[in-house]
Amino acid sequence: MRRELAACLLAGCMLPRHAGAQDKADKQAKREKKEKKERTEKNGDAPTDSAATPPLFATEAPLAVTFTANFGHLRTDKGDAAPWRAATMTYAGPDGKPVVVSLKAKTHGIWRLKHCVIPPIRLNVSNKQAKGTLLHDVQKPKMVSVCKNDDGYERLVLKEMQLYRIYQVLTPMSHRVRTLRVAYTDSASGKVEATRYAFVIEDPDELADRLGGTMTKTKGATTDDMDAEPLANAFLFEYLIGNLDFSFNQLHNGEVVMKRDASLAIPVAYDFDFSGAVNAPYATVDPQFRSRRITDRVYRGYCTLASANASAVALFQQKKAAIYALYADEVGKLLGPDTIRESLAYFDEFYGDIKTPKDAQDNVFGHCVGPR
Repeated sequence: MRRELAACLLAGCMLPRHAGAQDKADKQAKREKKEKKERTEKNGDAPTDSAATPPLFATEAPLAVTFTANFGHLRTDKGDAAPWRAATMTYAGPDGKPVVVSLKAKTHGIWRLKHCVIPPIRLNVSNKQAKGTLLHDVQKPKMVSVCKNDDGYERLVLKEMQLYRIYQVLTPMSHRVRTLRVAYTDSASGKVEATRYAFVIEDPDELADRLGGTMTKTKGATTDDMDAEPLANAFLFEYLIGNLDFSFNQLHNGEVVMKRDASLAIPVAYDFDFSGAVNAPYATVDPQFRSRRITDRVYRGYCTLASANASAVALFQQKKAAIYALYADEVGKLLGPDTIRESLAYFDEFYGDIKTPKDAQDNVFGHCVGPR
């Protein structure tokens, strides 16, 4: 039984909640909303229209910035207790003059913090400090940076960023991103440690607010809790990019937005660097799955989602041209022609898998999880 449970958790199975868990989640959502409001008032930040797009995400054009912080301190910060450190983000304003935004930064995560030259960083931007700048209203976005200071690892960052852009093409129930060209500057020495492409990811609480809900921290959401259509779309998206490293049930590289109107919850996928579409050299295949290579696809959606599968396939087929167009625009071209060809060839395989309803059933949905 223990082995079956472990396998279920690794596969992302949605386990039944204990009695009263929904009430607990609702109370938590209200508590988180209240805490967010209190933090906003404490920071002197004026409330903003949640429907408005923060300036940073109003366009996808790459933005050149200088991120300045004490990297010696950041590299020694470990775990959840890592403190917020003083930092600045500088970019050229419309008149060409530098715009300097004071903010805070802290490390997060486990794997990248241990293995990467540039530590994974979350920003903390006060609207009071960022008023009138591109960073107004971004709150606490993550900044995804290169793991190693070389061209190959920079391409990995760009490849992962493209997957977030694809998810946005498919559904607004996903994180917005913005490409940055970052000069990482150590405040202690004044040395520029690296200048590489990176991207920032929309703060989870801001995403949840945009979708009319709150981000839950309670694990154990079931299929009955989730809206079938976005859940089916999320599983098919993970299949498209060849990602196995997620679990909505366990909130591992998957988030759950609890709607304020008490309707069904919304799953949101994130963190795709272990996907086949990125094909990072450090990514490994979980032995629990039948794949032998990181680029192998395994469908992990539930058989109970059968009624939503046809609409999911229709969506992905409808959006195919728009998805491929992302690799021909200003941001997509940063990957270079060879990587673009490899990426599109990988997606061609996916579209072959769902070419006809029979293909989709045989190649994808016929391998669903749970009773049919």
